Amino acid sequence: MDVKIIPLIISIGLLLIFVAPATMGIFNIGNATGILVSVIMTGISVFWKPFTESVKKMHNNPGGKIFITIITFILSICVILAIVISIFMVKSADDPPPDENTTLVVLGCKVKNGRPSLMLKRRLDCAFEYLSEHENVSVIVSGGQGSDEIISEAQCMKEYLIENGINPERIFMEDKSTDTKENLKFSQEIITGAGLPEKITLVTDAFHQCRAEMLAKNMGIEPYNISGYTSWYIVPTYWVREWFGIVYYFIFR
Repeated sequence: MDVKIIPLIISIGLLLIFVAPATMGIFNIGNATGILVSVIMTGISVFWKPFTESVKKMHNNPGGKIFITIITFILSICVILAIVISIFMVKSADDPPPDENTTLVVLGCKVKNGRPSLMLKRRLDCAFEYLSEHENVSVIVSGGQGSDEIISEAQCMKEYLIENGINPERIFMEDKSTDTKENLKFSQEIITGAGLPEKITLVTDAFHQCRAEMLAKNMGIEPYNISGYTSWYIVPTYWVREWFGIVYYFIFR
């Protein structure tokens, strides 16, 4: 097999992985970036000889050599950042609390026709399992109502947990937030007002835990976390999106 076929197969495979979520209506900076990089990799693999010849010509020109050096430096920084951030994301994916002295906070996600989306349902199933095993723990369901949602995410989550047998008295609703930072801010206010344990356990997807944890710590909250299951075919899209989210957080926090 021609060695150039291997990167071509890899790049086409990556392209399909990032395109797949878009066919289901999931399109964000994660799969947009993945698609762009995969298309570039595919083009380089297909036109390998002209590409290498062009690079050689540029390298023989002083201006071209500077350009190649700058591009190589930027790409190296991006790769290093992606690896370092991914290590922290993996580390934050699962860190359950050592005891029941915690308040569960389920971070909201899309609601469709008044029912939880698949991603939200899996977060709720994770929360339900924990609440069933720890009957002294209360939960805050956190999420406002989007323009395309008929009820708030918090209301949807509360109804789902009650349907599955969780006592309504254990459930507190935070239905005003529009993003993760507000999820945490408004949930913290509920914790203070209701006298709930100040240590929180975040329930969200594994790829989201690192950024949520950083936001919580920045607010003086001590967070633990348990993660819902995420379908493998959307993990790359959301994983890459979190790279951007975490970098944005460090720049603009």
